Amino acid sequence: MAIPNAALQKLLQEVETQAVLSQQKITQTQAELNVKRRDARLNLLTSNELKSLSKDTKTYEGVGKMFVAVPVSTLTRRLESDSTTLNKEISELEKKLHYQETTYKNSRQHIEKILQSGSRP
Repeated sequence: MAIPNAALQKLLQEVETQAVLSQQKITQTQAELNVKRRDARLNLLTSNELKSLSKDTKTYEGVGKMFVAVPVSTLTRRLESDSTTLNKEISELEKKLHYQETTYKNSRQHIEKILQSGSRP
């Protein structure tokens, strides 16, 4: 039972479209993941710097165009909270990236199968 060429072409176009969309999503997710990892590194560096300060050191936090005096303990708690949130987001993005890479790989395999079945007499 041979599948007509028109049906094969339509199927091939649909799978190719899905592969292109998956590739675009992979690129976007990788960019988001890089941003989150950079933020996590910055958060860790800031936290390490705060740990080296004494408890009575005056620290300031930027709020819009001004700076507000904030105790070191408050900044440390906020950074820990942000770190937990960032780690969770990074984990979710890594899972999303794995899913998208699997989808892309499967799409490419389907394209190869369609091309192989179309070339048979």
